[in-house]
This record gives sequence, structure tokens and C-alpha cells, in this order.
Amino acid sequence: MLRALFISIFLISAPVLAKQKDDGSQIQADNFYPRVKIVTSMGDVTLELDRSRAPIAVNNFLRYVDKRSYEDTIFHRVVADFIVQGGGYDVDFAEKPSFPDIINESGNGLKNEMYTVAMARQKDPHSSNRQFFFNMNDNVSLDPGRDWGYTVFGYVVEGTEVLDAISQVETDYDTTWGWADVPVEPVIIKRVSVLPPV
Repeated sequence: MLRALFISIFLISAPVLAKQKDDGSQIQADNFYPRVKIVTSMGDVTLELDRSRAPIAVNNFLRYVDKRSYEDTIFHRVVADFIVQGGGYDVDFAEKPSFPDIINESGNGLKNEMYTVAMARQKDPHSSNRQFFFNMNDNVSLDPGRDWGYTVFGYVVEGTEVLDAISQVETDYDTTWGWADVPVEPVIIKRVSVLPPV
């Protein structure tokens, strides 16, 4: 009897004692299409993420959102009719801390079409971590083919006019960092928040 009681208590308390995941998968865990709002210095953009096709990228993105790690970062690379990229640097161009790189999911069927959001990466296909970009054109060259592409993980549902305006800001070559396409006037990501399920 005592043994049965102990087992019952253990089974009830085990989930409570288990450490909750902190990888983004715990955020609206049952929602395959969570929405987030990005508040920028030029207006607001709302995204619908596609966890059904890009679960790793979506959970990774939500983890940074949950940690408020995108606040006060900038769009550091803006190329008209191509991309608007950010999420990795603050206004002083200091690199923000990152979680480990994630696996490339570019073969998920989602294309780098206008107003989609995708993970930025280095030459290594599995080097995405915190930076993301908006496609400001149908960028077929970024889709997978013989080589890995760039993982699309959502699309813009509100605020396309804000992205259009950002994509047209004046840019220049930054001699300090040796980067091209840097906005002359910083475009700041003030806040990113997860919206209630629709």
C-alpha cells in the first residue's frame, strides 16, 4: 500500500520536477503558426511563422524573441529589391550573443518569395543562428537546388509597406566594419513579441 502510494506521488510529481524546455518549442507549443510583431523605428511588421514546415528555425527564432534578445538590434544590411537583414548587431555594431547554430531546413518546400522571412547564414549551410532577413523580391537564387538554400520560416501578414520603406533607405559602405549596404540612418528593431493565437 505504501509502495503504491509512493509510486503514485512520483508519477504525479515527475512532470513537475522535469525541467521545462527552453529552446522555443515551449512557446505556444500546440500552435503550428505562431505570430510575432516586430516593432521597428520605421513602423510595425507582423509575421506568421510556419512551425509545420520549419520547426527548428521557428523554435530558434522564438527562443530569441522570448529572451528579448532582438530588442535594440538593427537592420544592418539593406539591399533594395533584394533583402532587409538584421537581428545580429546592436546600434554600435556590437555582435549579440548567439545560441548554437541550427540545421538548415531549406528543403521544406517554402520558397524565398517576396515578403517571406528566412534565416541568414554563412557559407556553411548549417551556420544559421540569430540573424534573419526579409525577401524583398522573389529571390529564386536563394532557394535550394544543387546546393543548400536559405531556410524560409514565415511570411509577413501585416506591415509590407513598412518593409518597402526600409528597403529604400539610403545605404553606404561602412569603412569601420568594411560592410556594404549599411543604412546611413540606423533602422532599429525596438521590440519583438509573440502575439496571442488567432
